[in-house]
Amino acid sequence: MGTRVIIVDDEPLAISVIEGYLQRIPGINIIATFNDGLPAFEFLQENEVDIMFLDVEMPKLTGIELVRSLQNPPAVIITSANKDYAIEGFDLNVSDYILKPITFERLLRAISKVKESLAYKKNAENPTEKQYIIFKENKKNIRVRLDDILYFESIKDYVKVVTKDKNIVTKLSIASIEEKLDKSMFIRVHRSFIVSLKHIDSYSSVSIGIGEVEIPIGRVFKEEVIETLESKLY
Repeated sequence: MGTRVIIVDDEPLAISVIEGYLQRIPGINIIATFNDGLPAFEFLQENEVDIMFLDVEMPKLTGIELVRSLQNPPAVIITSANKDYAIEGFDLNVSDYILKPITFERLLRAISKVKESLAYKKNAENPTEKQYIIFKENKKNIRVRLDDILYFESIKDYVKVVTKDKNIVTKLSIASIEEKLDKSMFIRVHRSFIVSLKHIDSYSSVSIGIGEVEIPIGRVFKEEVIETLESKLY
């Protein structure tokens, strides 16, 4: 069946652009489009939806009002020409905030992020799915909860795994660890660092703060890191 998507926007051209982009992405099923929030609200009461692309300024029922009215909303990607609703979007826990005009590359990144988040949520709800990772230290296998990991630091041929209550040093490359991690939970910010998104306390254009530790943002990673963090803020 694929990922079930609806589009809510009072501009026919905007709906057409989003539809055209989504049709280029495998596994996406556009099940409905609406030019106002009210019929979208009624549809959502009766149908399962995974992702909703949502404009803000619409007659009858705005995008913000629509999200507030839903008890169990789908993942929401706001699409707006106006930055002013970003804080409200953040308060409503939207998945992403895309400024118009929308490019295919930007929409694809948003879809990828949401699909990863949906997959993680599904795994978290299923206790049989992986919630731990095992590291070898001094011939001992140590099981670590993914939620407890703050960051990874590469030190020559080893990686230090920093958790809430202990550090583990294992003989692995940081690249091999990155391949095993859920990208909705962790992000590579530097050639020597991977951080847990949920444990980030602060950030600037050059560093990330986790507790009292300042982790540098590498030049080649900067654009993706800042974009990811700002989309979380929005």
